[in-house]
Amino acid sequence: MESYVKMLHATKFVGAILLSVGIATFLYGSLISEYSTVMGVGIGIVMGAVFIFLIGMILVASEEMVLNSKEYRKESV
Repeated sequence: MESYVKMLHATKFVGAILLSVGIATFLYGSLISEYSTVMGVGIGIVMGAVFIFLIGMILVASEEMVLNSKEYRKESV
């Protein structure tokens, strides 16, 4: 149980940092900067943060399902 809790905390931490940086970059690109490419980079960072968080959640859920199915097989046999 500890391994996927650690992984969940790590993905939350990385996702939150990247989301904050992405939102700040997007706001800088849309409000302050003259270049529209900065806004695109901000959108990309936000999408990357969401992608990293979702992949981490999928990995944690699949690991838990695999461990629970192994325990279920041991009990049924």
